[in-house]
Amino acid sequence: MFRQRFWLCLVLTLPVVVWAEHVQMLLGYEAPAIVGSAWIGPVLGSVIFFYGGWAFLKGAAYELRDRLPGMMTLISLAITVAFLFSWAVQAGLLDAFPLWWELATLVTIMLLGHWIEMKSVTQAQGALQELAELLPDEATRVVEGNEERVAVAELKKGELVLVRPGESVPVDGVVRKGTSDLDEAMITGESRPVRKEEGDEVIAGTINGEGALRVEVTGTGEDTALSGIMRLVAEAQASKSRSQHLADRAAQMLTGVAILAAVITLAAWQFVGAPIDFTVVRVVTVLVIACPHALGLAVPLVVAISTTLGARAGLLVRDRRGLEEARLLDTVVFDKTGTLTLGQHRVVDLEVADGITEAEALRIAAGVEAESEHPIARGITASARERGIAFPPADGFHAIPGQGASATIDGIDYRVGGPTLLKTERAWAAERLRQQADAAANRGQAAIYLLRDGEALAVFVVADAIRRESREAVRALHERGIEVAMLTGDARAVADAVAAELGIETVFAEVLPDDKAAKIQQLQRQGKRVAMVGDGVNDAPALAIADIGIAIGAGTDVAVEAGHIVLVRSDPRDIPRIVTLSRATYRKMLQNLWWAAGYNIVAIPLAAGVLAAWGILLAPALGAVLMSVSTVIVAINAQLLKRARL
Repeated sequence: MFRQRFWLCLVLTLPVVVWAEHVQMLLGYEAPAIVGSAWIGPVLGSVIFFYGGWAFLKGAAYELRDRLPGMMTLISLAITVAFLFSWAVQAGLLDAFPLWWELATLVTIMLLGHWIEMKSVTQAQGALQELAELLPDEATRVVEGNEERVAVAELKKGELVLVRPGESVPVDGVVRKGTSDLDEAMITGESRPVRKEEGDEVIAGTINGEGALRVEVTGTGEDTALSGIMRLVAEAQASKSRSQHLADRAAQMLTGVAILAAVITLAAWQFVGAPIDFTVVRVVTVLVIACPHALGLAVPLVVAISTTLGARAGLLVRDRRGLEEARLLDTVVFDKTGTLTLGQHRVVDLEVADGITEAEALRIAAGVEAESEHPIARGITASARERGIAFPPADGFHAIPGQGASATIDGIDYRVGGPTLLKTERAWAAERLRQQADAAANRGQAAIYLLRDGEALAVFVVADAIRRESREAVRALHERGIEVAMLTGDARAVADAVAAELGIETVFAEVLPDDKAAKIQQLQRQGKRVAMVGDGVNDAPALAIADIGIAIGAGTDVAVEAGHIVLVRSDPRDIPRIVTLSRATYRKMLQNLWWAAGYNIVAIPLAAGVLAAWGILLAPALGAVLMSVSTVIVAINAQLLKRARL
């Protein structure tokens, strides 16, 4: 709209300026004499006022209706004063130069400034559009072996869709056939392709690699993870931080200051006997140049860009105040299970007897436990898979209640179980194996033996495995001067073992879910600014009471309501990134606010004519240019936030 009105008003402004008597005098030329040239200014100026200025007049009406006068009010006041004054001169009521050319150029330049501004805002708020474009319009539905192209909106849960190589996944679902690597960067921020096999979940909007997948639909439309992300991004862009409220109040105050400055300018120049047309030009210039445009944009543009950056990195900001407060953090409290750890059993250490390697011991144990449903058994088999160890099928699998399991691997009988099995079998174990088992027991971890012919071949230490990313996350927080604490309901020995391995200073162990919030308050009473990181379910009270609640999204579950910020990935390394983004965002906000406020401190007196004695005067059009330039500078500075490395 601004672009279209700008181009038409520019065409109409040119003849107004060329035939303006005041401009001819200033530049020393004589415009061609044509019939009715005296009415070029009034007629075209009026068209420009009503057509080009309508957007500003309409905006002013909304501001006054809401009792929040601001930028549109000042612009409308300026062009209305120039319009009425010019018609008063045209009607012979005042002996002065009309301001038609000033009015025309002012409206045209204001339209150009708003066009540039809207373009910057649209680019900055492109996160939702970028996310929406990830979803294809159509999908290939598979019905009884036949393929058909249908609109994504027609798909229903339980149906099967074919995702060909290079296509976007149209729905949330579960892979039922096929293997491929998916690019999930725009959803989770994960830079590397993620391997997907039968039984794995896929997210709508991710890009399929080289393999074809048949996916069972589990969520479409508003039920997809992508839609959840889009809702959170929209909420974040709509929410206001303290800096935004400060900028809003400052913009309202500046509107009052501008009107007061215009009144003082009018009174002062009339008091010293200046011509009325000169005085009105000064008043109009003050109103235009003092528009709190840059001030009003200083924070919203930064908000939109930082929200986009966060979404791309897998950081979904639900409440802007949370991101703003992150720069002040001095303590981060992690829930242990599922946050610092996987929340799943894994082999975290092992010791082997002479004559067998660690890989061989894990291969045999995984083969024995492959058919077991016990969590520890699944942890052993998962550890073997993650290390790339292929284990053979077992014969004669038999569960030994309360002790372990037995099976035949490669024609040899093996048993796998805990210390009770070792005693029952009266098996012999080397001293170093017993020491490893005792140390594990002291840490609250499970010690699982691999037995053959009454002899222990290996002992596996099985526990809730620490995420590989956790060490890096704790180190990065320490580098930023932030203390790290851990909060868990686990036994003290287990908690201390995890804390020692990660280098965490403060440990709250054996804490019931209802008492977690009290631990956060305890830290806050010590004067600390505390962030709580948890899964958003059991930790909800602690997340709510912390200065910043950071909820783990757990992959596709992005609709977590407990925290200010949601992590799409269950990656603790994203916590330092939040602090980095917060600090970079705050710096940009301050820079923009100082520029917008400082500009007006200088510009308003200059527009009022304080340097008129030295021949320095600003025309309204030049004032509009300076105001637009100030807005563009703020927009460009906000765009530079995109260079921040999270």
